[in-house]
Amino acid sequence: MKKYVSFFKIRFQTGLQYRASYVSALATQLPWGLMECLAYVALHETNAAAFPMELQAVVGYIWLKEAFLVLFNTWNADNDIFGMIIDGGISYELCRPISLYDMWFARNAGGRLSTAATRCVPILLVALLLPKPFALTFGGSVGTALLFLAAMALGLGVTIAFCMIVYMLCFFTLSPKGLRRVLVGAVDLLSGNVIPLPFIPQPWRRVFELMPFGSMQNVPFRIFTGDLAGAQMVSAMALQMFWLIALILLGRGVCALAQRRTVIQGG
Repeated sequence: MKKYVSFFKIRFQTGLQYRASYVSALATQLPWGLMECLAYVALHETNAAAFPMELQAVVGYIWLKEAFLVLFNTWNADNDIFGMIIDGGISYELCRPISLYDMWFARNAGGRLSTAATRCVPILLVALLLPKPFALTFGGSVGTALLFLAAMALGLGVTIAFCMIVYMLCFFTLSPKGLRRVLVGAVDLLSGNVIPLPFIPQPWRRVFELMPFGSMQNVPFRIFTGDLAGAQMVSAMALQMFWLIALILLGRGVCALAQRRTVIQGG
């Protein structure tokens, strides 16, 4: 276990060195989040009865999405891994006396958390200081906050477990570009990154929520905003746990198959 913690720490500390992330977050994600809030406020004023969520919950969802953008997006993949698979550098990874899957999982977690840590602080601070209805607010209890953090951890685990499957599938392709483009575009919609899943019409909304992508950012953000509570919240978090275990088992299986069939050309 210490080996994988070390990989996590190395990638986490490396990510913290990019302090320019503070500036880029303020320059790009804050204006974009504000534009989204303006759009939803205008739609709410036009037809409030058609809104499936409270306006303040939608605004909170948007700011959380912008603050933790790199935490739950599948486009935030480890390009070093793709590079090693393409150029044969993976041979060095296979020589290590450790689990390839666990090592990459730890590295991904460290990289995502460090990048999110440098980006989320300025966005959340500004969002908290904005006037209503554009401000980020939290009216829940301490228990709700703890459940939010637990759902965040589960959602992050599901996201990384899904990305691990993408990495392993690249062992069977000549180039990862096509696979990445298709999956990233699909996941953005299915996970609620384009629009919150409650805005998806039924019965598609229920289908999206049952898929693993609905267990990524959708659950923790809706818990924070109060849109998901009670039995629905418990059910959603149980589904998160199911998908986390299922995707890890599937990823380990694909990893084992890939390692048995890997051929390194040259030397």
